[in-house]
Amino acid sequence: MQKEIIYKETRVVYDDIGTGNPVVLLHGFGEDSKVWDKQAEILKTECRLLIPDLPGSGRSLKGNNSWSMEEMAELIKALLQKEDIDKPIIIGHSMGGYITLAFIEKYPDFTTAFGLFHSSAFADSEEKKTARQKNIDFIGKNGSLEFLKQAIPNLFGEVFKQKQPDFINNFINTYKDFDPEALMDYTKSMMNRPDRTDVLKTYKNPVLFIAGKHDNAVPFEQTMQQVHLPQLSYIHILENAGHMGMIEEPQKSIDYLQEFITAAFK
Repeated sequence: MQKEIIYKETRVVYDDIGTGNPVVLLHGFGEDSKVWDKQAEILKTECRLLIPDLPGSGRSLKGNNSWSMEEMAELIKALLQKEDIDKPIIIGHSMGGYITLAFIEKYPDFTTAFGLFHSSAFADSEEKKTARQKNIDFIGKNGSLEFLKQAIPNLFGEVFKQKQPDFINNFINTYKDFDPEALMDYTKSMMNRPDRTDVLKTYKNPVLFIAGKHDNAVPFEQTMQQVHLPQLSYIHILENAGHMGMIEEPQKSIDYLQEFITAAFK
């Protein structure tokens, strides 16, 4: 069922599907909720899924707000309060993981577990910040489509790119009308986010890590530097994936999510 919430005078749309224990799936940068479609089709038979389009993505408006990771975490809190849900599992892909960490930092006792799907608790390095600023400048000058033409192919592993060029072109075309102000806002917010490794160290419940062996955005080695920090980690490696494992290796992604959700809600 499609629903919406008005938060900070901004219309945010989300899907509420399935029944059972609550799970929130947060998409990443330059995407929308559709990236979870294959996982949602299976998981909805086992749990209740809340899958928002983050402000400025998909069906949701950006509004006049500047959307930091912390502000989007507050949006998720408001959405959960609207639905009278506590103790969900929150799974975030890439930027969605940064939002998840911001949420856990402020509301550590509000969740049953959380997961970082191709994401990281580290802050950006100075080199990464410089690259993000270049991206902001490029988007401002050239628009969303030209940026996504360059950025999206690098999110996929080489094997997938070689086998599925038409899919990648269609994926880019899906987001050709992405609001450039939203992309620039997200990029600035990611660039300015703090290190949140303390969240991993202090969180008392299970934490899921799903890493792509060929991830250029969140390098595999970076993820491996973090997996030992939580008290209880579930660690899965997608051997053939880059940064888009839910698309590149959908069945394994489903299996790993099912295993984690089942274990965490026991």
